[in-house]
Amino acid sequence: MSATLDPVDWLLFSLSRAFCSPLAVFIQIQGCVICLTLAIGWAFAANVRNREINRMKAAMKGGNSFAFLCHDINELEHSNQVNLPRVTVVMPLKGFGEHNLHNWRSQITSLYGGPLEFLFVVESTEDPAYHAVSRLLRDFKDDVDAKVIVAGLSTTCSQKIHNQLVGVEKMHKDTKYVLFLDDDIRLHPGSIGALTAEMEKRPEIFIQTGYPLDLPSGSLGSYCIYEYHMPCSMGFATGGKTFFLWGGCMMMHADDFRHDNYGVVSGLQGGGYSDDMTLAAISGANKRLITSPPVAVFPHPLASDLSFSRYWNYLRKQTFVLESYISRVNWLMNRGLFSFHSYMSWGFVAPYLMAAIHVAAALEIYIKGYSYEETTCTTTGLILTSCLAICTFTELLSMWNLTRIEVQLCNMLSPEAPKLSLDYYNWSMIFVAMLVDNFLYPISAFRSHFSQSIDWSGIQYHLKDGKINKIERSKGKGPKFTDLGGKHLYGKKGAPPKASFLSSLARSLVNCYRFGERTGEAAGHCAGALRLA
Repeated sequence: MSATLDPVDWLLFSLSRAFCSPLAVFIQIQGCVICLTLAIGWAFAANVRNREINRMKAAMKGGNSFAFLCHDINELEHSNQVNLPRVTVVMPLKGFGEHNLHNWRSQITSLYGGPLEFLFVVESTEDPAYHAVSRLLRDFKDDVDAKVIVAGLSTTCSQKIHNQLVGVEKMHKDTKYVLFLDDDIRLHPGSIGALTAEMEKRPEIFIQTGYPLDLPSGSLGSYCIYEYHMPCSMGFATGGKTFFLWGGCMMMHADDFRHDNYGVVSGLQGGGYSDDMTLAAISGANKRLITSPPVAVFPHPLASDLSFSRYWNYLRKQTFVLESYISRVNWLMNRGLFSFHSYMSWGFVAPYLMAAIHVAAALEIYIKGYSYEETTCTTTGLILTSCLAICTFTELLSMWNLTRIEVQLCNMLSPEAPKLSLDYYNWSMIFVAMLVDNFLYPISAFRSHFSQSIDWSGIQYHLKDGKINKIERSKGKGPKFTDLGGKHLYGKKGAPPKASFLSSLARSLVNCYRFGERTGEAAGHCAGALRLA
């Protein structure tokens, strides 16, 4: 056969034939199984989110116009509101970007009826976030209990964890629950109330968490991040118990920090790099409960200029967390996750490379008119490729459906906010992002394993025995922007503009609700504010 074929065609047909071997067929079937497994997982997650949508619709049909706050409108009565526990929201800040003002406003204008304080924690007054959030809080000084805290530099743990722990130290003495939030997500008006209600109903809960709904900006990097988060989202859409934890939203008992229960403070402070991975390990070691309510999904706008290099650095940070651990068991679990995720990632990509060879071989046969005898196995390869195409379409359809339902849920949970839309999601780019992200994940994981160091927002962290043992800062010499939000890391940038219509509306929602609390007519006054919107 080699005498009748040119070298390129011979190589192409040889590869196509090799990809029909038993091992290659197994790899391609495995790829189909991975696609279908993801599709089924997203279908179950969509069902959980959709049940919540149906509950809200049923409540609204039953006369509860405030189903986005609570299922039972009687919970808004003054007699119930005055008994709500105190909550402290701690937000570690770093840098200032295009979405921060909107995100911060959504967080401080919560319609939680109980005592509520917000602590914005920065590393220093030189952080651009300090000046931006200070200006914003001056605009809301008569409406919310909020303050900016300067934490100083971390020396034994990541700067984020250090900021969180300083915030906990400064929280009100009567705080019952502490909610840690990332500053790059948008909170719904009823989110704090929903999380608190579940903690009150089930005191055995150790941590309540949620997950972001990424809003891609159009760049390949932003779609890679969306695709990276989507498989994890099914672990948070359980409607109850979960083994997953996201550091962007964690509600915990304040006393666990006051008394260092289960070693939460010492575990985080003593070399902790990742807040969520450390707390998840503590939870598992002590058999504590983590839950994720179905309403805990939060819009997460990605920077409009999110470059591929910033996506790569974000991926590096995500794989680097597997190098941190607090115990031998935690180390073994991280090694298992490292191996499993790397294997499945390349197991997902490899069938598409094989399918491309099969399709190219078939095209050569068609164009140059080769006989079947000269190109054996091409038919088998095309059958495998067709199966992969069907499974890929099923997977993308399931991903689209889950995203559609989460967009609808977010719109219902924030009726006063600009509507999210699925229209600008580019599904061709998402397919490319699936291949790129899964191809790069093992490379990033191996690099993290052998380097044992990472740059996080301009700070270089070095690990030893799973814990941070060295921190290096070189102001102005590292990256100038954060990875996802594109926030400026240095300089006194980002002073917020004068109050806009949105900020005025947000303040009116807070005022109407607090006035309603005092008069026992919160629902009616808030309805009026929403009608004005």
